[in-house]
Amino acid sequence: MDQRRQMGLAGTVAVVTGESIALGIFLTPAAMAKSLGSPALLAAVWCGMGLIAMCGALCYSELAVRFPHAGGEYVYLREGYGGRVAFLYGWMSAAVMDPGLAAALAMGAAPYLFSLMGVPHPARLWVPALILIGLGAMNYVGTRLSRRVMASANLLKIGVLLCLVGWAWISGHSRVENMLPFVKRHAGSEPMFAAIAGATVSAFFSFGGWWEAGKIAGEVRNPRRNLPLAFTCGVLLVTVVYLLVSFAFLSVVPLDRIVSNTAFVAQFGEALFGGAGGRVLSACVLLSVLGGMMALTMAAPRVYYAMAKDGAFFSAFGRLHPRFGTPANAVLLQTGLALIVLCFGAFDRILSFIIFSAICFLALSAASLFRLKEPVRRWWYPAAPALFLFGCAVINLLILMHDPIPALMGLTAVLCGDPVRRFFFSPQPIVTTIPEKTVS
Repeated sequence: MDQRRQMGLAGTVAVVTGESIALGIFLTPAAMAKSLGSPALLAAVWCGMGLIAMCGALCYSELAVRFPHAGGEYVYLREGYGGRVAFLYGWMSAAVMDPGLAAALAMGAAPYLFSLMGVPHPARLWVPALILIGLGAMNYVGTRLSRRVMASANLLKIGVLLCLVGWAWISGHSRVENMLPFVKRHAGSEPMFAAIAGATVSAFFSFGGWWEAGKIAGEVRNPRRNLPLAFTCGVLLVTVVYLLVSFAFLSVVPLDRIVSNTAFVAQFGEALFGGAGGRVLSACVLLSVLGGMMALTMAAPRVYYAMAKDGAFFSAFGRLHPRFGTPANAVLLQTGLALIVLCFGAFDRILSFIIFSAICFLALSAASLFRLKEPVRRWWYPAAPALFLFGCAVINLLILMHDPIPALMGLTAVLCGDPVRRFFFSPQPIVTTIPEKTVS
């Protein structure tokens, strides 16, 4: 049974923007602005990271059009480098990254839910688990239902953020003088190199997730048209939102009044909405985090499904539900692993271990364009993949310079997937697929 192509352009754009715009936009601008000490430098970092992300989006759009199947990076790595490298990516995603990220977002959403609703203290321990179970059930029942809810939540999230920007100016709380001097750095800023390095890493993490749309390519209608539009328009939209929101923050709360990330959010809410500011901002943050979780929990199981279809994972996870047409067993696996990570409470450490390896796989996926049998003939080639690879190399170098131990431990955990593959699954190379004609 083939997967049904039910995702339109709006839903695919929502996947691209959904995971990118989550908790990061409410926390990173404050630290970035304080360390950089200049609104102009903040804008330069956002625009620079937007350019790198756009180059990556162009690479991924070409790969998604050529291989419009479920799995995203797993498929691109399989076609470019064979089953071994693809399995290592799938191992990282299934065993560590996806469940760890889902658990972290569920835990991150819970406090904002508590501030909005009177949840009894004993019941609070169950809230993150209930969030994961609810999203898993929605994805199990059907792509159409989860797609509509996810698209609505993420498009509403963007609308809410733009409304915050508009209200900051309309209400008169935004003042241009709060952003002055615009170019000259404020006293007390970090040294230039350290500030730019830290802000660049923070910006990369804030943009993270735009590539998730490739994982649901097998369910996108007219992929030749919709996938490139979703990747490029989604990244452009994220860049514009980040610039507008960051400058709205700084125009309300001057640089010299920023104390910390969390305090900054409270300062901004109180300045705009008075005593109700905390609840209003909590609702905005909750909507952003839940939208990101919806995109993640929809996309992640498609990797396990694609692996199982190749024979590189247990066959049960390569079956579609006879009624709902969803990779139901893969959804159950992703939800179950996230709940296990939640019980152990180790997701923060797991995520710090895996980021370095995740960027390596991003770069390898983009580099697979150079290994395709049929050469790429696009106006942006080879400049876009070259710039994206350079950006990934710089980010990983900064990570290694800052804290190499978690990065190397994460790389070791990924490489442990090779003996797992040899023990449980056939070590024979997976036969790559010939790019099929896209479905309109």
